[in-house]
Amino acid sequence: MRLLIIGRLNGELVTASKIAMSRGAAVTQADGIEQGLGVLRAKGADLVMIDVGLPIRAFVTALGEERIRTPVVACGTGSDARAAVAAIQAGAKEYVPLPPDPELIAAVLEAVAADARAFVWRDPAMERVVTLAEQVARSDASVLISGESGTGKEVLARHVHAKSSRAQKPFVSVNCAAIPDALLESELFGHEKGAFTGAVARRIGKFEEASGGTLLLDEISEMDVRLQAKLLRALQERVIDRVGGAQPVRVDLRVLATSNRNLAEEVRKGSFREDLLYRLNVVHLRLPALRERPADILELAGHFARKYAEVNGVPGRPLSAEARRLLVTNPWRGNVRELENTLHRAVLLASGAEIGPEAIRTPEGDALDGPVGTAARAVQTAEAVTRSLVGRTVAEVERDLILDTLDHCLGNRTHAARILGISIRTLRNKLNEYTDAGVAVPEPGQARAIAAYG
Repeated sequence: MRLLIIGRLNGELVTASKIAMSRGAAVTQADGIEQGLGVLRAKGADLVMIDVGLPIRAFVTALGEERIRTPVVACGTGSDARAAVAAIQAGAKEYVPLPPDPELIAAVLEAVAADARAFVWRDPAMERVVTLAEQVARSDASVLISGESGTGKEVLARHVHAKSSRAQKPFVSVNCAAIPDALLESELFGHEKGAFTGAVARRIGKFEEASGGTLLLDEISEMDVRLQAKLLRALQERVIDRVGGAQPVRVDLRVLATSNRNLAEEVRKGSFREDLLYRLNVVHLRLPALRERPADILELAGHFARKYAEVNGVPGRPLSAEARRLLVTNPWRGNVRELENTLHRAVLLASGAEIGPEAIRTPEGDALDGPVGTAARAVQTAEAVTRSLVGRTVAEVERDLILDTLDHCLGNRTHAARILGISIRTLRNKLNEYTDAGVAVPEPGQARAIAAYG
């Protein structure tokens, strides 16, 4: 956790700094706005605490112009309500009165560090993914995390970082889909003053900001293929070039990447570099959709119900039996994100001693679909399976069936052949064909961690 304090270090700010350091934060101090911006450009920070007497609006505006997304908390002597309101209106996320309350400072730091992303799971399907994630967490191997939108890919990435030997160093995330192609290179690698219009000073990029820690490239499938070449060099050489820079910069970090697309398919389309996929895909963690891990639904629902009751200051209520049945039978096409929003609404709409089915509604206020019968679910599943096979060759389907079965058996050829109903010789011949074609085949005792196809 890196904290930047902007303002003259009077007694109250010195106390705030000492409290933050006692809670494990690395504190940097700047006397004014320009010096504070210089620190953010050169080193970055997870949180800024700024003296309420400084021009907060100008500071927040400057952050926006330079695309620095660090949260800002204003602080001032006493409990001046007018100053607090002005600071919030100027763009500060929170106001902390001085002299500081140690518990309040600790709560602010904890909120930023946790980033409101609890990691909750119970289902065996999720347990297998988490076990593999924790097995590789302490290495520096690149990890590709795939899964549908809303399944919790960034949450899992943060868990990998927290379990790694770099846990006390920065975790920096950049959403490749949210930043225009023309700006993403500067965001990742930084730029020198005057490198382009608006580059008013040298600015370090996410690679340098994450040095020593972990960099998450979120939704990497959205990155332009031309920028992928520069990214590949950075991953291979651990050296970057700032935009407009003359000298390479060495970095030390671990890279994680997420995608809601099948990157092997993107390679076949020509929109993703195959060599970059191999570089990123040392370990592959596939997050199952929420509908594939039913035991997680009620565990997450209970967590969200407690969380949003506390956030909104309303009484905590358990889920009724009818509400639980409704939740577990819903398809949750939006995955965990949809479930979280649904429980947030339910907490606000519930009025009795429990959260009943009447409180579980869509954003438009409509009731969720009722429970789907067993026969109807079977029909839906069969249709989904059939649709997934259309357009694929028999050889492709056979290959995936064989490799998925071998993956399930942790590479044990004998067990896999028995399940598939073929001889061990036939299985070995097939695996030799796949290996000759460049397809990753798990060795005995290993899961197919480096596989990339669907």
